[in-house]
Amino acid sequence: MKPWLKLSILALIAAVSVVIAFFFDAPVHTWIETHQSDAARAFMQNISRFGDWPEHVALGLMFAGLAWLRGNKKWTRIFLSMLIACALAGVAARVIKIAAGRARPSVKTEEIWNGPSLSSRYHAFPSGHTAASAAFFGVLLFVSVRIGCACLPIPLLIGFSRMYVAAHYFSDVVFAAFLGFLCALIVVRWLLSTDRRPSSSTL
Repeated sequence: MKPWLKLSILALIAAVSVVIAFFFDAPVHTWIETHQSDAARAFMQNISRFGDWPEHVALGLMFAGLAWLRGNKKWTRIFLSMLIACALAGVAARVIKIAAGRARPSVKTEEIWNGPSLSSRYHAFPSGHTAASAAFFGVLLFVSVRIGCACLPIPLLIGFSRMYVAAHYFSDVVFAAFLGFLCALIVVRWLLSTDRRPSSSTL
C-alpha cells in the first residue's frame, strides 16, 4: 500500500474517531461524576499535576543525557526527538484550545464553544497534557513498538486523569491523543527516518 494511501486511511480513522467521541462526552462525564471518591480524586490530581509537559521534558533530558554520556548517539537522537515532539504537540494544542474556546466541564455555562479566549476556563479542547504525553511516548512507539506499548499506559492514564478532575471531556482527550501521535510521526519522519528500529538492548 502506498504511503499516501496509508496516511489517508489513518487520517480518516482519526477524524471518524473524534466525531464519534463527541457523542460519548456526556455519558463519560456522567459516569465519572458518579464514580468519584476522595482517594481516587487525590490520585488523579497528582497524575494531572505530574503529567504535564515540564515533567516530560525533565524525563527526556535526563534520559538524553544518560544516552549521551554512554556515547549512544542513536538513543540520544530518539530522546531529543521525544522532547521536540512533546514541544510541538504542546504548542499545537495551545493554539487550538485558544482558538476553540471550549468551556471545561467544571465551568457551568450554556455556551460550550465560545470562540477565541485567553481564559484557561475555556481551554478544554484539546487536552494539552494528553497531547504532550502522547507525542512524547508516541516517538517511542514508532521507533520501537515493544518499548512504546509498554509506555502507552502513561498517556492513557494522564488522559483519564484530566477527565476525572473535570478539566476535559472525552473528545478533548481523544483529539489530543491523535494530535500527539501526529506530532510524533512528523518528528520521527523528519529526524529518525533512517534509524527507526533501534534494539532495546542498546538502552
